[in-house]
Amino acid sequence: MKLPKLSILLLFSFQIQSCEQEVTEKSNEEHLEAIFPQGEKGSADNFTGNAFHYGLVAIDTTYTTVVGNVYFEPGARSKWHSHPAGQILIITDGIGFHQIEGQARTTIKKGDVIQCPPNVNHWHGASNDVGLQQLYIVPNTEKGVVDWKQAVTDEEYNTPN
Repeated sequence: MKLPKLSILLLFSFQIQSCEQEVTEKSNEEHLEAIFPQGEKGSADNFTGNAFHYGLVAIDTTYTTVVGNVYFEPGARSKWHSHPAGQILIITDGIGFHQIEGQARTTIKKGDVIQCPPNVNHWHGASNDVGLQQLYIVPNTEKGVVDWKQAVTDEEYNTPN
């Protein structure tokens, strides 16, 4: 059976559109879904690489809790730090790492909830290839919010679980 030239052209056109849509869908999978605006770039005093902070609940005397969102670009991470009353992280997208001092680095991903104990040094950030979106909750701010320490070395960051 012979197909008219117009039918062949239409068939070819649909195949190209299908391939373009598949490529677009795959590239969209690599982008993180942001719930909140990107926010302000974090200070190099506290982060290695590009991390962006967006405050959600400011410190006050009623709730005594601070809440915010941090987006870490691939490879970005916090410096070692601790929180006088601890910290809770809720990972909303991406893949990253978290480490409590003296323990192995762990991989964290969308849906994970991390509890950082009070006054315990830890760090967290994105993986090498994929960014990380996280919500942080710091309770009992009357005790203090954060104590920043030294940078996480490349060796610490790259040491697998």
